[in-house]
Amino acid sequence: MTASTESTAVRLTRTIAAPPERVYRAWLEPELLKRWFAPGHRTAPRVEVDERPGGRFAVWHADDSDDIGGMEAEIVELVPNERLSFRWSFVGPDRVTEPSRETRLTVALREVDGGTELTLVHERLDGLRDQLPHVADQVTAGWNAVLDKLETVA
Repeated sequence: MTASTESTAVRLTRTIAAPPERVYRAWLEPELLKRWFAPGHRTAPRVEVDERPGGRFAVWHADDSDDIGGMEAEIVELVPNERLSFRWSFVGPDRVTEPSRETRLTVALREVDGGTELTLVHERLDGLRDQLPHVADQVTAGWNAVLDKLETVA
């Protein structure tokens, strides 16, 4: 796995021991997302995916059964087994999104020996850093935690 962090972007690359089609589906199937898309001891009790460009992607996180927020996104691009792109917003339990909190998430998948190389780029974090520095400071750790879980699900 490789990782780099800038003040406005996070870039992570890792190899997952599963074919690209399984990794791709793990990003879009709600029942699979519930199993991996929550860092640490948190859970993802509710997931909504409208699998199309312009569709909604939403994940609610819970901690000891209390809703603590999660993310709301619009799916921008879907290239089966190769690429997913989202307009991404972190939201609290009130589910409020603000334009200044909007970020961009791109996940690229490439078949390699032993599985799939996944490259995740989460950019435009500057507005998030200004408004929610405690969230922005945890983006890299959060992605690493959920990608660790993705490896066990895919």
